[in-house]
Amino acid sequence: MRELKILAVVVVLTLITYWGVEPYAHSVMHPHVAPADFTFSDTKEDVADVKGLQGNVANGEVLVTSNCTACHSIESKGFPQVMDNASSSAAYGVTPPDLGSAGKLYNADYLAAFIKDPAKASKTAHKFVDGKVHPMPQFNWMQPQEIADMVAYLQSIAPKEMTNKEVFTNACQRCHSIKYADMKGGSMAAFTPNDNIKHYMGKLPPDLSQMIRSRGHHYLETFVNDPQKLLEGTAMPRVGLTEESQAQVVAYLEEVGDSKKAQREELGPKFLIYLVIFAIFAFLWKASKWREVH
Repeated sequence: MRELKILAVVVVLTLITYWGVEPYAHSVMHPHVAPADFTFSDTKEDVADVKGLQGNVANGEVLVTSNCTACHSIESKGFPQVMDNASSSAAYGVTPPDLGSAGKLYNADYLAAFIKDPAKASKTAHKFVDGKVHPMPQFNWMQPQEIADMVAYLQSIAPKEMTNKEVFTNACQRCHSIKYADMKGGSMAAFTPNDNIKHYMGKLPPDLSQMIRSRGHHYLETFVNDPQKLLEGTAMPRVGLTEESQAQVVAYLEEVGDSKKAQREELGPKFLIYLVIFAIFAFLWKASKWREVH
């Protein structure tokens, strides 16, 4: 009976720690923020004149190819990268993305808002003060119909399906490396050279190989959607990914940084069952031995 009382005390103290102390500590270390907003509601006012307009794909193609391909590639449509990564990074601070997948990766409202004012849409206006300007010019001089046409064209040329790795490569790899995905080949290094991206961002963006384990799903889902919520003043832009694309990015981070998660979770219940059975046998053995003493 004495042992059962001790066990009961241990269980109670453990539960108090788990349900009382730990949640409080978590709330202090990770203050609550609004959940991820995949509608990008703060852009709605900026694109109110664009919403509801039927985009003309043919006109959008003319606008995109005449205004964007001087900096951006569209490899799938025969517009190769104008400069190599080192040259474009030196010119713009960061390697411009290929636009072939933009229509799938990014929310349509966000795309329209970004075309109008990249710094405002990406929530990096605080970086571009005192004469500094965003490397992509504003296109707020365009008519709303023209912006709708551009978005429609980008959506029309976007692939229907993309792998998790392809989404990560297009959405994140311009700035971030993920070296554990290809330690020997080095193909998962950031496209922008370290010196350029460090100057552009203010510091070298972290390698994301173990980010899923150091931060976890909940943090990443909120942070990628809007970095300013969790790290006010950060130089990382709001990327504008759709919910599906962001889920694929997080899934790829898990594939690389926590590849044994499924096996670990499968082993967990089996190990707990083993502990329960072992504890029962241990208690019975102890009771049989101490019975002789008493």
